[in-house]
Amino acid sequence: MDPKLLDILVCPLCKGPLLYKRVENELICKADRLAFQIKDGIPVMMEDEARKLPPDEEV
Repeated sequence: MDPKLLDILVCPLCKGPLLYKRVENELICKADRLAFQIKDGIPVMMEDEARKLPPDEEV
């Protein structure tokens, strides 16, 4: 994931910062507890495609 891209990407819902999880290949929004998958190097930033983080999963 390009670090410059990470600096400008925000959550599409709350406009908050995103955390890059390299192992899971996801961008995490802590505020909304959503994980956005990265496919072929491109973040999929659609709410209906995001994975909801369970309450017990740490971010």
